[in-house]
Amino acid sequence: MGTHMKTTVELGDALLAEARQVAAAEGTTLRALLEEGLRAALHRRHQPRAFLLREAAFGGEGLQDAFKENEWAKIRAAIYEDRGT
Repeated sequence: MGTHMKTTVELGDALLAEARQVAAAEGTTLRALLEEGLRAALHRRHQPRAFLLREAAFGGEGLQDAFKENEWAKIRAAIYEDRGT
């Protein structure tokens, strides 16, 4: 796995005690348990989040009667009418 670096991490007493209990119960080391948890947290943060398009609808009954049977090109032309486009 390459080189290792020692560091100091401050943990709450209750969290550290629980981590030690879990490590002992699973027959692993506290270090291995901490590394596993850190890897899981980093992996979770690197997962792309699903894009969620916000609801942008507003009250109404759809297109005006004059446009209900038109194709998009005609609707777009009406939108930009008098805009010089």
